[in-house]
Amino acid sequence: MSNEEIVSPWYKQPWFWFLLIFPGAAIIWCISMITVALNIDSSMVTDDYSKQGRGIAMERARDETARAMGLTASLDFDERTASLTMDAATGNADFPYVVLNLFHPTLTEFDRTIQFRPSGEGQYTANLSQPIDGRWYFDLRGPDNDWRLKGEANLPMSRNLILGDRTDDRG
Repeated sequence: MSNEEIVSPWYKQPWFWFLLIFPGAAIIWCISMITVALNIDSSMVTDDYSKQGRGIAMERARDETARAMGLTASLDFDERTASLTMDAATGNADFPYVVLNLFHPTLTEFDRTIQFRPSGEGQYTANLSQPIDGRWYFDLRGPDNDWRLKGEANLPMSRNLILGDRTDDRG
């Protein structure tokens, strides 16, 4: 009699498969993460930081222009309409139109632009294609894009928004 045992082939050994499962899982996880990274749009990432920095400086200049003009605005939202009342310390706030940009905090495909038309002295109205719900950043600009009022709100809870400084030193 011989003492030799019959050894099964390598692919039938349980220890082989036990040791192979961890590197195999890492490879599968890596391939899946690379696939996800290549298929998801990274709209919040920018490549041109100097251009973005110049844009920030221009936006601050627009904010300062609005502050120097003493511009304030009050936005009221209904289901399908929006009304805007503007006031200026240095004269009237009558413009041929006013543009309101609505920015979603995380998803750029939900961003909207609303153009208000004048309906009276310092009064503007606009129709909405769909109701506005959720958290939004507001950016109100004039027709020449030389001033900007900005704000933030969670709609529909806050239906009346105030944009600009309400500190009034006119009297």
